Amino acid sequence: MGEVRLTSADTDRGAVPASGRNRIETGGDTAGKQGGGRETGRGSARSRRAAGFAVWYLRAVTFINLLSAVWVSFGQDLRRHNSADFYTPYLLTAGFASALFSLLLAVTMGRRKRAAWILNLVVGGLLLLAFAVSAFTGYYPEFREHAQNWVSLVLTAAFVGALVLGRHEFYAKGDRSNPKLAVVVAAVGLLITSLVAALLVGAANIDPDASKASFMARWKYGVLRLVTLAPNDVDFKAITTPGWVDVTVNVMSMVLLLAVLFAAFRSRRAVDPLTEEDEDRLRALLAKQGDRDSLGYFALRREKSVIWSPTGKAAVTYRVVGGVSLASGDPIGDPEAWPGAIEPWLAEAREHGWVPAVMGASEEAGQIYARHGLDALELGDEAIVETAEFTLEGRAMRTVRQAFNRVKRAGYTVRIRRHADIPAEEMDELVRRADDWRDGATERGFSMALGRLGDPADGQCVMLECTDGNGELRAVLSFVPWGPKGLSLDLMRRDRDSENGLMEFMVIELLERSKEIGVTQVSLNFAMFRSVFERGSKLGAGPVLRMWRSLLSFFSRWWQIESLYRANAKYRPIWEPRFMLFEKSADLLRIGIAAGRAEGFLEAPGLPKWLHRRHLETRR
Repeated sequence: MGEVRLTSADTDRGAVPASGRNRIETGGDTAGKQGGGRETGRGSARSRRAAGFAVWYLRAVTFINLLSAVWVSFGQDLRRHNSADFYTPYLLTAGFASALFSLLLAVTMGRRKRAAWILNLVVGGLLLLAFAVSAFTGYYPEFREHAQNWVSLVLTAAFVGALVLGRHEFYAKGDRSNPKLAVVVAAVGLLITSLVAALLVGAANIDPDASKASFMARWKYGVLRLVTLAPNDVDFKAITTPGWVDVTVNVMSMVLLLAVLFAAFRSRRAVDPLTEEDEDRLRALLAKQGDRDSLGYFALRREKSVIWSPTGKAAVTYRVVGGVSLASGDPIGDPEAWPGAIEPWLAEAREHGWVPAVMGASEEAGQIYARHGLDALELGDEAIVETAEFTLEGRAMRTVRQAFNRVKRAGYTVRIRRHADIPAEEMDELVRRADDWRDGATERGFSMALGRLGDPADGQCVMLECTDGNGELRAVLSFVPWGPKGLSLDLMRRDRDSENGLMEFMVIELLERSKEIGVTQVSLNFAMFRSVFERGSKLGAGPVLRMWRSLLSFFSRWWQIESLYRANAKYRPIWEPRFMLFEKSADLLRIGIAAGRAEGFLEAPGLPKWLHRRHLETRR
C-alpha cells in the first residue's frame, strides 16, 4: 500500500485517465474557484501567519508543560515563578493538567473553532491587562525588578495580538446547543464532584475536631478546592485532609473543566438527513449516471446528508461522525458537475470545523477531488466480474468447480428474484431470517451497504434465496442496482449450520444465470490491501512488503482481511482500486476511527445495546 499523490497537473481538461471503463472531462458546473487546494483562510496572508503563530504558541506551551511534569526540578522552578514575584506567559503553569488544558485549546484552535478563539482572547486579554497594570502603573513595583516578567509580558502580548490579527481565520462554528450543554455539564458536574469531594473529606478527615465539621462545611471545602485548587485553611479549622484527598479532588476539577470545554467546543453533529425530495432527485441522477460507480446506490442510505451542485446535476452524500464529514464512493451525477458539489461540501466542512474525508472513491473521482486539495491513499480493490467472461471451465477454476458441484449434489438450489416480485409476507420472513443470521448486534455497513433490507423503495434490488434439499432456507444474498445492467453486493447472510461454500455456490449461480435478469457485470466484496497480499507472496518481495503482509495476516484472524481477498480472487475478477481521500496526514487516525464507527466496527462508548435498531424505518 502506498500514498498516491493526485496533483492538479494530472487533471487538466482531457488529461484524466480512463480508470478502466470511464473517461471524463472537467469543467461545466463549478461553484466558485476550482483548485482551491488546502487554502482555508479567509483573510490576508498576515492574518493566516498570525493565526498560525497563535496555534504554535499553544503547542509550544503544551510541550513545556508536559516537560515540566516529567522534569521535576524544571517544573518546580516554573511553579515558583508563579507563586513568588515572577510571572510566566499565558497558560505556562507546569504539570499534566495544564498540559491537557493547553493541548485541548491548541487542537480546537488548529481546527479554527470560533469558541476557542473567544476563550483564549478573553482569558489571555485579562492576563495581559494584569501584566500591563503591574508593569506600567507602579501598582506592583516588584514586577519590574525581574527580566523574566517582561519576557512573559511580551510573549503574552504577542499571543493576544496574534489572536486579534488572525481573527478572520477562526470561523468554524460549533453546535448550536453547545452553550446550553456546557452550562449543564458544568452545573451537574460541579454538583456531583462536590458531593464526592465532601464524602472524601468526611471519610479521610484527620483533624482532632473532625466531628465538629458539618456536612455543609465539608461540601463548601470541596467546592472551593474544585474551583480554586487551594482554599484558605483558616476558614476550615475542623478540616484537615491528607494529600491524596486534595490531589483526587484537584484531578476531578481538571476532568470537569475538560468536560466543559469539550461540550463548549464540540463540532456540530446533527445534520439534516435525506428528505423524500432528496432521495427522488438522487434516484433520478442514478437513473441517468448510475452505471458510472458501483457504489452509487449506497448514496441512498437515509442517515446520510446531501449537498447539491448549483445546477442540481451532481451531489455529494456524506455523514458526520466524530467531527469527520465522511463521504463515500464517487459524487452522484454528471462528472462535469462534480466540482460544483465538492466545493460546497468542503466549504461546509470548514465552516463547522469538520475534517473532510472520502472513503472508497474511484480513481476517476480521486482525480477531481485532487483539484480541491485532497490527497489519496489506496485502500484496496473492488472485485468486479463481467458475467459474459466468467466460466467454470479450465484448470485454474478446478477447485471452485469442485466446490460448486459438491454443494449442488447436496441438494441446494437458488432462487433469484427482484425485491419488487417478492410478496410482503415472504420478504418479512427473509428479513427476519437475515437478522437472525447476522453476526453481532450492529448492522454493519456505510460505504458499501444499504442497511435496510426489504424497503419497498428498493424494488429493483435482487434477492438470492438458497434452500437445502428439504426446502429449508439456508442463506440469502441481496444486490443493489448498478445502472441498468449491473449489480453490487449489499448483504450476505447464511445459516452457520449450512454447507461450507454456500456463498460461493450462490454467487456462481448468479453469474451463470445473469442473462435471466439482464445483468452483465457484478461487483462483489471489497478487498482491503489486496496488492499487499498479492505482491507480498511473490518471489523477490522486499522485507518491508513481507513484514507488512505478515502484519495484515495477523490481524486477519479477527477482521478477515486476507480471507476476503482470497474469497474474491477465486472468481478471477477485474480489480478496480478504491481510495481514501483526505486533506492532512495528521487526520488519518481520526478519519480511520470515524470510518470504523460509520461501518459499525467500532461503537461509541457507553451506547446501550438495546438502542441499536435492527433496521431503519421505511418511509414509504
